[in-house]
Amino acid sequence: MSSSLSSLRQRWHEIIYEADTPAGKRFDVLLLLLIVFSVLLVMLESIESIRITYATLLDQLEWGITLLFSIEYVARILVVQRPLKYITSFFGVIDLLSLLPKYISFFFMSSGSLVAIRALRLLRVFRILKLSRFIGESNFLMAALRASRAKIGVFLFTVLILCIIFGTIMYLVEGEENGFTNIPRSVYWCIVTLTTVGYGDIAPMTSLGRFIASLIMIMGYGIIAVPTGIVTSEMNQQHKDPDTNTQACPHCMNDTHLDNALYCHNCGKKLNDTF
Repeated sequence: MSSSLSSLRQRWHEIIYEADTPAGKRFDVLLLLLIVFSVLLVMLESIESIRITYATLLDQLEWGITLLFSIEYVARILVVQRPLKYITSFFGVIDLLSLLPKYISFFFMSSGSLVAIRALRLLRVFRILKLSRFIGESNFLMAALRASRAKIGVFLFTVLILCIIFGTIMYLVEGEENGFTNIPRSVYWCIVTLTTVGYGDIAPMTSLGRFIASLIMIMGYGIIAVPTGIVTSEMNQQHKDPDTNTQACPHCMNDTHLDNALYCHNCGKKLNDTF
């Protein structure tokens, strides 16, 4: 009986967590379609005419989708040996957040809670984040971001310091009469100018202020390229590493194993052994 249960859990682990098998691919495709359909429902529900006309149908469809996601979430917990590892992982948190809005809104019955219900329903759009598990290159991107987070952190801190300095200078040069009424507003103007977004409410009027603004805008083009170069460099390094597959370890949930790997490089357990 124990052996049969172990075999069943191993089979479902392959279906749910791995995309290299035919059954796993079918499961991922169905889940992908369900996520897209759910996000489309949220968008349609935001249209007042559709929401009023099809309120009952939309609610029934949303409950159906929520129940299916709930079954998926419970199944993911049951087929791994360390459920807490999945629950606290990025995808585990996203899967849980995709369920909570509908269940929580069920308990808000008073008319004063309508705003809260509205906000909770809008949070369902974050189910789109569940799609990230289907993007093969996302592993490379996440690894590159993790490897470059220190460099990007130092870069962003430097940019913040520059914005404070230039914002303060613009406050002193332009003054309140030209719209730079305080240093925080001047720093905000500097941030949106540096990122080439533009701040239409205020603009420098003096020659010196326009010269400084020109320097900030030109510097902004160079600054934008820096984090892109950092991440691109790390991604190139990641692509030099050996190919990996989608096989997830049932013990530690690590999913960056080499092709044809028999044991998990993280915990050392067998990849095809549920217990």
